Amino acid sequence: MSVVGDGTEHGDGGADEPGWEVDPDDESGVAVVATVGRQIKAWREAAGMRAGELGAAMGYGEDLIYKVEGGKRIPRPEFMDAADRVLGAGGKIAAMKADVAEVRYPKKIRELAKLEAAAVELSAYGSHNIHGLLQTEDYARVLFGMRRPAFSQNEVERLVAARVARQSIFSRSPAPELSFVQEEVTLRRHLGGKMVMRRQLERLLELGQLRNVEIQVMPTGRDEHAGMGGEMQVLKFKNGSAVGRSEGDFGSRPVSDPKHLRIIELRCGIIRAQALNPRESLAFIEQVLGET
Repeated sequence: MSVVGDGTEHGDGGADEPGWEVDPDDESGVAVVATVGRQIKAWREAAGMRAGELGAAMGYGEDLIYKVEGGKRIPRPEFMDAADRVLGAGGKIAAMKADVAEVRYPKKIRELAKLEAAAVELSAYGSHNIHGLLQTEDYARVLFGMRRPAFSQNEVERLVAARVARQSIFSRSPAPELSFVQEEVTLRRHLGGKMVMRRQLERLLELGQLRNVEIQVMPTGRDEHAGMGGEMQVLKFKNGSAVGRSEGDFGSRPVSDPKHLRIIELRCGIIRAQALNPRESLAFIEQVLGET
């Protein structure tokens, strides 16, 4: 019995791959997945096929077909391509892949991803772990796995996939200006073990070579530090507007009021001045990598 890309075994539906369940609290996501499911079912019935026949023709189990049609399972892109091909939909099912891709991720993360996708400039300070846009998949999985109360494995995989998807920001054109300051401790804490951290440090060095990316390190030994209040981030947009968030300030919520933004921007600027410069920081990361 073989296993297809969806993680579902041929013939009986098998074990579902984690991370593709529908979040019942995400009303817009539920609506999209249900609509797509109904469309696939309508095409199947119009073709005169039973669910088991469609599954066999696509290489998936009958149980998965029912779950997708019933809006209980988010279909993967290759599933939708296969359904489109087998049912002769002429691209109409495959055309819904973009809508489905968005709702796979939690609503709050979708909103953050939209802001990041529109930003022309991002400045961030991270105090206790590597910034999400800089994280490797393994590092992100370790972080989500450490949360308490614990996430289910399905939720961990869903969150990891969302975090990795946000990193498309590095391949955007025109490229946004991205500036990150990381506390030294975030480089030295071996979350997930040494090999996970080695790959994470290598990722930082790789991203730090991009012309639009600056990564700076705030040494633990600094005796002056403007970021003792916690993490902060500012996103600026093409129309001149901006959104910022500072841990512990303004209810820790995103703010766009110019008075609040000025405070966050001031702190970010001072933090960058107090940290090692980008060239020194990459050399520092290389040193930590050699010690790991």
